[in-house]
Amino acid sequence: QEKLVESGGGSVQAGGSLRLSCVVSENTFRRYAMGWFRQAPGKEREFVATISASGTPTHYSNPVKGRFTISRDNDKNTVYLQMNNLKPEDSAVYYCAAGEFPLVAKELYNYWGQGTQVTVSS
Repeated sequence: QEKLVESGGGSVQAGGSLRLSCVVSENTFRRYAMGWFRQAPGKEREFVATISASGTPTHYSNPVKGRFTISRDNDKNTVYLQMNNLKPEDSAVYYCAAGEFPLVAKELYNYWGQGTQVTVSS
């Protein structure tokens, strides 16, 4: 059973930046595609970004494209989400997930972290 632990969330003003990290417990990390999802209060959990096991390709949702960057360090069992030019609508709990393929559908990810809160004020 994989364990995923996110960190790096917090409160920032609009236009600011945050970098989220997600550490995966097992050395099987490099086999997994990794995804970031987010969930705002009263909304469905939505796809943000994904990265393949090798690091390419990556894929982003339209609202974050050009502002967020997903990356991974397989030696550190860690996936990152660099978030720049944050907007109030980016406020949500952010979750990392591990799966077989870098896909958009959250149902296809096998393992999930507990989430980290991101709050962006205007």
